Amino acid sequence: MLTLFFIVLLFVFIGKMIHLAFKFAWGISKIVLAIVSFPLILVGLAIAGFMWVSIIILIIAGILSLLTGLVTG
Repeated sequence: MLTLFFIVLLFVFIGKMIHLAFKFAWGISKIVLAIVSFPLILVGLAIAGFMWVSIIILIIAGILSLLTGLVTG
């Protein structure tokens, strides 16, 4: 009985660790996308001659960051 209890707790612990690992990986990928990929995409659009698209994307991102900053406090 004690062995069964230990096995159940071990599976719960492993499940929580896997969940934590996925949350961590998702957070890291969002940071990498925001810091590395987004500016590279904007620079690529500007070099390719799509400055108007870059400006629209920057305006939308600015408005969204302003609104989320006001909502979260």
